[in-house]
Amino acid sequence: MATTSISGLSSGLDTASIIDQLMQLEAIPQSRLKTRVATEQSLVTTLQTLNTKVAVLSSRAEALAKPAAWAPLVSSSSDSDVKVTTGSNLAPTNLTVTVTAVAKTHQLGFATSAALTDQVTGASNIVRLDRFDGSPVDIDSGDGTLAGLVAAINDPDNATGLRAAAVRVSDGQYRLLVESSATGAAQDFTLTAQDLSPLLGGATVRSGTDAAIDIGAGISVGSTTNTFTDVVPGLTLTVAPDTTIGTVSTISVTRDAAGVSNSVKALVDAVNALLTDIDTQSASGSATKAKGPLMGDANVRSLRSTVLDSVFPTDGSSMADLGIEVDRFGKLTFDSATFAGAYAADPAGVAEQFTTAGGGFAERVATVTKGASDPIDGTLTAAITGRNSGITRMKDSIEDWDQRLELRRISLTRQFTALETALNQMSSQSSWLAGQLSSLPTNSSG
Repeated sequence: MATTSISGLSSGLDTASIIDQLMQLEAIPQSRLKTRVATEQSLVTTLQTLNTKVAVLSSRAEALAKPAAWAPLVSSSSDSDVKVTTGSNLAPTNLTVTVTAVAKTHQLGFATSAALTDQVTGASNIVRLDRFDGSPVDIDSGDGTLAGLVAAINDPDNATGLRAAAVRVSDGQYRLLVESSATGAAQDFTLTAQDLSPLLGGATVRSGTDAAIDIGAGISVGSTTNTFTDVVPGLTLTVAPDTTIGTVSTISVTRDAAGVSNSVKALVDAVNALLTDIDTQSASGSATKAKGPLMGDANVRSLRSTVLDSVFPTDGSSMADLGIEVDRFGKLTFDSATFAGAYAADPAGVAEQFTTAGGGFAERVATVTKGASDPIDGTLTAAITGRNSGITRMKDSIEDWDQRLELRRISLTRQFTALETALNQMSSQSSWLAGQLSSLPTNSSG
């Protein structure tokens, strides 16, 4: 709604400026609301950042609280041709492995060379694949040429389980090489014409073989491939196809004590980083220290206390014998040497003091931090949600003030316009009256 203003027409006053100044006074409550909104938004950002750090700590603690985190192993092989893979259920072990055989494919190399376009399948374009299982397979080579035969053997639709290649031996001349796709002694086969006559002068055979290793004490392990799965539960060995027969490799699987120690140190460091951040954000301020934006926040103070208290077992004992203590500054310290000694003496006992099963340190930290950062009912999450709701209400109030102030400006503008109009009318009447008075006759005395 627009209102016409006659600024100072009769009064000589800058009524537009006066209205602006009055509106600034009227807008003071709204300005305070805007300042509060900015302050609350800054606090929400600070809480969200803190909540993210708490959630990260919760994830780290939850991972270390799982028993699997306390069964890491380091494996090694003294020979690069023998690879080691470990599973979660493997216990520390040592083996001496001797490679006695490697797995090979069954291979046929045909004697007679031919051009790619030569007919090579005999009286019929069909060749016979026999795996000695009582169910030979006929393969249609198409045109009966060497190229057609190679293509038919390699065609996935024929599911031959073979690989074929035409090997160039001289200009325009090729010899047929066919081998099984898989390794092992059971992969033997023959390839003949449909009438069982030899193809291309017959074939030289390299029989497929199984792989074998000797682990001592008269124990030999065989495999149709070069991978030996679960040689002992959780331990898999893979032998390179070109490994020299007689190769001896020492396999060692030990506990990763250094890795466990590093994980515990990382958790302690993460706890200290969170405590430091809380101290900074909730600082009361002094001559040398700035006041934190979360000063006086009860949720934050409570979180610091519960996180620090989680270092102490519920039975009132101490973690000092595992190298974890609280210093005079309210932070955690970690002595890796003390931890290493305790872990070497009793790995299972130390693990229990950290894991879920024993209600351990990592589990306690995970519980406390999850209670604060849970996206549904975490205390920090609730605080953020509450402040965001308050911000929404204040923004609604600011919008209401916009309408209220607009109506107030219209009202003031109308009042000053009415004043100027009245003054103008009075001025006109005054001028008329003065004119009337000046036109009256003047009496003269003689």
